[in-house]
Amino acid sequence: MRPDGWTSVVPYSPESPVVRGANNRTQSGRKYRAGFQKVSRQSQSTTAVPSLKEPRTERVQSLERGLAVLRAFSAGTTELTRATARRLLLTLEELGYVRSDRRAFSLTPAVKDLAKPFLADVDTWDFARPYLQALTERTGESASVAVLDGTEILYVARVQTRRLMTLTITVGSRLPAHATSKGRVLLANLPESELEAFLARGSLSRHTDRTVIEEASLRTILDDVRRQGWAIVDQQLEEGLCSVAAPIVDPTGRVSASLSVCAHAGRVDPVALRADFLPLVVETARRISAAWIRR
Repeated sequence: MRPDGWTSVVPYSPESPVVRGANNRTQSGRKYRAGFQKVSRQSQSTTAVPSLKEPRTERVQSLERGLAVLRAFSAGTTELTRATARRLLLTLEELGYVRSDRRAFSLTPAVKDLAKPFLADVDTWDFARPYLQALTERTGESASVAVLDGTEILYVARVQTRRLMTLTITVGSRLPAHATSKGRVLLANLPESELEAFLARGSLSRHTDRTVIEEASLRTILDDVRRQGWAIVDQQLEEGLCSVAAPIVDPTGRVSASLSVCAHAGRVDPVALRADFLPLVVETARRISAAWIRR
């Protein structure tokens, strides 16, 4: 996808990323259809009684598949069958979200309308940019603000240095909350019920040998973060990557965002992070909180 995000094309062919995996699933698809026909014939003579143990869901599968097709323009792949992908693309074309030239599909500017609420929310963080810029100039490292979105942190503001980093982070990027300093600050300040819901999802994935994925250990860490008011992460998300974060308080008094400085462990070790960077991050977070309240 090009940097503007709206002109990528997805060729419609058997090798198309949108329909990748369809040929590999032909046999399983036949088995599914055979099983479905058998059940259908049985249902004509008997009344099906749903099991009380079956989980209830309100997810709309057709909507889920349509969004999967839209994501394929950036992700490059989807598990949908070729026929399903074609029907969805034609529907999106009729609605004006994609266009085709017979051989390829591309997104239209109408897709931007779907992103407007998010982009408007991101724009509200423009006030924080001067503070991030000043912090970056003093530390020589990238500075970012993120909010919690489900089990991930969502970047809403960022000032990046010219230093080469293995992770490519921009506004709109997402990272796992439990393995990042900003995420731990946000998790530590959640109401107990919301923290319990987060832990109940079982989403503590391992990213390096140091990643904390044990619930009891993470709870202890979050208790410390809540008490001390900041978090330092050493190579939890990626080898050689460390960061320090502090909470940002919204006008209602709730911790709704967090600020961090990220550096390579070869340049800045955790000791230097705490001694040199932590005071600057905490002070900048306080200034951003105060500016947010004044807005």
